[in-house]
Order: sequence, then structure tokens, then C-alpha cells
Amino acid sequence: MTEILFYHLQHQPLERVLPTLLERSLERGWQAAIQAASEERLSALDDQLWTYSDESFLPHGTDRDPDPASQPVVLTLRDINPNASSIRFLVEGADMPPDAGDYERICILFDGTDQDALLRAREQWRQAKEAGHTVAYWQQDESGRWNKKA
Repeated sequence: MTEILFYHLQHQPLERVLPTLLERSLERGWQAAIQAASEERLSALDDQLWTYSDESFLPHGTDRDPDPASQPVVLTLRDINPNASSIRFLVEGADMPPDAGDYERICILFDGTDQDALLRAREQWRQAKEAGHTVAYWQQDESGRWNKKA
């Protein structure tokens, strides 16, 4: 079954956390897909992945670009896997894809200061457990380090 990791963002925003997780995924040789729930978030992430660091950028595209299958990272609003990714990142409360079992890992990143996001993550946890996936819950401490809580 797929390993589903829940990242409870408390001390760093998505824009700081996601690039690091993507870099680690690419180092493993994994293609990645990022699914957002709104056009605004998708556009912001698209821009941010080019400029998140003065020393680096993350090569990526959207599923609307020509040949998304050739991209190491693809951003999408849909529950498709346009680049045969091994890892999928769900942000902004995006729904679990119906083909969740086709991924090695799914990472659900949610804002720990947003009550709606917390409730959504709890529901996704319940659904993942019921589907038989391996789940883990990671929470940030004050220094931004991740601690496995469950």
C-alpha cells in the first residue's frame, strides 16, 4: 500500500517546506506531482518554485504545458498523474486521488493554524486508514524541525 505522510505546518509556510520536500524526492529519483485546489495557489506555486532560492530552482511545469510527462515535477488541479510520478503532494485541502495506491508516497501538507484545514486533514487520515494505507503524522517544532507524532 501507499505510504501517506501528513505534514502539520505550524512554524513555516508551505512555500518554505514544499521545495525542500521536492528536492529530497528528486534526489531519490522520483517524479513528483503537486495537486492544489485553486488556480491562485497553483499559479503562486508555479512562480515560487522558480524563485524560492537564490542558488537554485526546481524544474517543473503544469499539466497544461506541452509534454508534462517530461517534467520532473508537475503542478495540477486535477487527480491525474501526468508524469507518472511516484510521489504526490496534496496542498490546500486537495482530494486524495482515486488511484492513490499507484503512488509510493502521498504527502498531505496542511496549515495547522487553519481550523478547516485541520478538520480536512483528520478526514483524510481516517479515509487513508480505512483504505489500508500506511500513515504517519509529522509536526513542526519551533525551530521548524519535523517530529513524527503518529
